[in-house]
Amino acid sequence: MKKNKPKYHQIIDAAVVAIAENGYHQAQVSKIARQAGVADGTIYLYFKNKEDILISLFQEKMGTFVAKTAESIQVKQTAAEQLQLLVQNHFTLLTDDPHLAVVTQLELRQSNKELRLKINEVLKEYLLLIDQILKTGVENGEFNDGLNIRLARQMIFGTLDEMITTWVMNDQKYDLAASADDVTKMLLHGFSGK
Repeated sequence: MKKNKPKYHQIIDAAVVAIAENGYHQAQVSKIARQAGVADGTIYLYFKNKEDILISLFQEKMGTFVAKTAESIQVKQTAAEQLQLLVQNHFTLLTDDPHLAVVTQLELRQSNKELRLKINEVLKEYLLLIDQILKTGVENGEFNDGLNIRLARQMIFGTLDEMITTWVMNDQKYDLAASADDVTKMLLHGFSGK
């Protein structure tokens, strides 16, 4: 019920900025509240603590992204087109929200094991979406019949993750989204000259 209220989203968006700019450990609830333009106590009407805010922002942002991407790839005819759209969407999401890129690529990784396990629950939906694309490709003959889905998924996710982390570490100085076509081509064809 609380997730449907404007202040919930206002706090989530403020938390992304506060955590990106200050780091998770230095982003006190008071900084998040100030960024959101709400009283400190208002935060606790929506979230248990700062950890709950971090998990919720990842669930909210990643959940929305996965749902939109899953819906948009349905109109694509081939698995290659679906993969292209997934890569483009992933890069565009984080290019459009550089603060979110910092949070997902740097701040979430510094969290404790329990927090990472909760975040991995959200990531499962994204990994299942990649699996779905790969299975579609195998079923329609685009991809090798003996394709190791698990390994291919790890390679795809690992590539995207590393591309975004490098972009963040380089202060977002280049157009990440512009590399989506090249990344997709390499994922689909490797380094083959054929």
